Amino acid sequence: MDRLKVNQGELTRRGLLGLGIGAFGAGALAACSSSPSLPAASGSGTSGSTSGSVIDLAAYDAVLAKGAVADASLVEANSWAKAIKDRGVINRGGTDTSSLFSLRDPETGKVAGFDAGISQLLAKYITGQPKENLSQVTVDTRETLLQNSSVDLIVATYSITPARQQKVDFAGPYYVSQSAILVKSTNNDINSVADLAGKNVATQAASTGVALLQKYAPKANVQTFDDNPKCLAAVQQGRVDAYVIDQSILLSDAAKNHDVKLAGEPFGSSDPYGIGLHKGSDALAFVNAWLKVMEADGSWAALWKATVGQVVKTAPPAPPAISA
Repeated sequence: MDRLKVNQGELTRRGLLGLGIGAFGAGALAACSSSPSLPAASGSGTSGSTSGSVIDLAAYDAVLAKGAVADASLVEANSWAKAIKDRGVINRGGTDTSSLFSLRDPETGKVAGFDAGISQLLAKYITGQPKENLSQVTVDTRETLLQNSSVDLIVATYSITPARQQKVDFAGPYYVSQSAILVKSTNNDINSVADLAGKNVATQAASTGVALLQKYAPKANVQTFDDNPKCLAAVQQGRVDAYVIDQSILLSDAAKNHDVKLAGEPFGSSDPYGIGLHKGSDALAFVNAWLKVMEADGSWAALWKATVGQVVKTAPPAPPAISA
C-alpha cells in the first residue's frame, strides 16, 4: 500500500476510537463552530504515526482517475465553471498540513486528503484533469479570498454557519463532524465528557469550544490557547488533562502523535462542512449538482475510504444530505 512518506505507521480501529475520529489535523482550520457524519471512535489505542498521514495514496489516485467528467455543454452553460475550464485549473483556498484532509508530501509536492480530493475531483469534472492551485487560508482570510475572487472555492473543513452565509455561499454539506476529547495516551481516567468535571481542559480561544464546554462540561476548568498546536502541547506536557475541539482536528493530532489519544465518544451538535463559494454566483447550483453525482457514482465513499477511512476502520458513512 502506497502511503505518504511522512507517515510512520498505522492506526488500528481501536486506536482511532480511542482517538475518536471526526477531525482533520493539526493544520486543519479549527472549525470554530464546529463536517459526512463520522462513525464514533472506539477503544483506547495508542498506535499512530508520528508526524503525518495514513492516506492510501494508491486508492486515492484511483479515485481521481475514475472521477466523472461533465458534458461540455453543462460547463459552457455555467459562467463559474466555464472560467475554470478556460483556465485549465481550479483555484482552491485551503491548507496543506491536515493529515487526513489536505496534506502536502514534502518530497513530491502532492496534496492529498478528503478536502483535497473534493477539490481535485471537482476540477476533473470541469476541466477533465484533477488540477488545483492551492492558496493557503486562515480562519480570518477565507471569506475575504472568496469576496475578492482570489480563489474559486474554499475547501478547508469550513463549517457552515449563518454568519458566514451572509458573506459567502456554501455548497454541501459534504462532511459532518462533532466535538471530541483528546488526552494523553496514558490517561485512563477520562472516558466521557462527564469525566471532564474538575479537570483542566484546553480549547482554542477563537473556537466555539468554550461555549461547548460550558454546556456539556460546566464543572471543567477551561483554559484557552491560541491554536491547535498550543492546545496539543498543553496536553502532551501535562499542563492540562484534556483538549476539546472538533473531532477532525483531534483525529489528525492523534494520527501524528503516539503520546495522545481520543477518549470516549464524539459529542455535541453536528458540525457541517461546506464548500465556500462566491456569494450570489451560479457556482452554488453547479457544485451541489456535482456533489450529488459524486455521491451517486461512489466517488464520495471511495474518497472517504482512501483518507478518513484509513483511520476509522468501518464502512463509509452515508454522506450528509445536500442542502439544495
